[in-house]
Amino acid sequence: MAHDVVLIPGDGIGPEITSAMRRVVDASGVDIAWNVVDAGAGVMDEFGTPLPEHVLDAIRSTKVAIKGPITTPVGTGFRSVNVALRREFDLYSCVRPCLSMPGDGSRYTDIDLVIVRENTEDLYAGIEFDEGAPEVAELSQLIEASGQKTFKPDSAISVKPISVSGSRRIVEYAFEYARRCGRHKVTAVHKANIMKASDGLFLRVAREVAERYPDIEFNDKIVDATCMGLVQDPYAFDVLVLPNLYGDIVSDLAAGLVGGLGMAPGANIGRDIAIFEATHGSAPDIAGKDIANPTAEILSACMMLDHLGEGAAATRIREAVKKTLAAGESVTGDVRRAQTGSAEGCVGTQAFADAVIANL
Repeated sequence: MAHDVVLIPGDGIGPEITSAMRRVVDASGVDIAWNVVDAGAGVMDEFGTPLPEHVLDAIRSTKVAIKGPITTPVGTGFRSVNVALRREFDLYSCVRPCLSMPGDGSRYTDIDLVIVRENTEDLYAGIEFDEGAPEVAELSQLIEASGQKTFKPDSAISVKPISVSGSRRIVEYAFEYARRCGRHKVTAVHKANIMKASDGLFLRVAREVAERYPDIEFNDKIVDATCMGLVQDPYAFDVLVLPNLYGDIVSDLAAGLVGGLGMAPGANIGRDIAIFEATHGSAPDIAGKDIANPTAEILSACMMLDHLGEGAAATRIREAVKKTLAAGESVTGDVRRAQTGSAEGCVGTQAFADAVIANL
């Protein structure tokens, strides 16, 4: 049975790495009906927006999409295509596995942890007021009336909402993920020692949810101590669940443990719709040069295949990627430099995909 999937090539290196990914997935034997639609800076002139309505309609129809990196056009009122997609489809869970790959250039080996980041609340909710806005003065008066120390009058304000419902569903997702994938521990990451209302709520809900999963070990850790712990002993972690801002920062830190964003796949998952993507940017400076590393995009496709019930194919592709990287003969320049200190003898984006296909 064919799976209907929306493919958004994206901007910059996006078309190159999604082309490589698509060839690998097709070579695995899984029957995918690709619905290719464009979004990003390249469609602004035609549609007046980087995210046209027909793209949203296509995703609503298939409920599964995979995308390349998308550049948010400068000088527009549009914040981010990624943020817009998360809001439109309530993709509340950002899942980023961090798994060591042969020759990834990291100081560590055998890293295997997962970041589960709440995707809709916190300081990234987009509730902000510029310095001088009338709402700033109103907020100052409200805070003074509450008996708390107010802020300087020339402040800009960002609001940090963290809800019981939002916290509960992301922590439940983390525990269900751990149970489904045979993981043994969930760590809730917070700053409840300082942010006693917002982060305190997140931690309280996390502890309540944890009581319903006695088969999964649970602990909590302050975010700064988490960062230090990930650097000193990353093997002490398994699944980490975090509010939005901390999750953004810690997921990039964790990617650094496995060779960087070029090795880091990702998924944004809601109740009915899932969108998969490499976690790096569009890298316009190297676009069109056939030198970009497609590993993260290929591994994101593996997450998509798992989601579609094609776990055997996903495993075959992951093993083929590992075999290709371990051989070190047909790898992109960034990997070659990590392995040998020089990019000499590296291959291009599509040649790397060819090598992965040969190893399937």
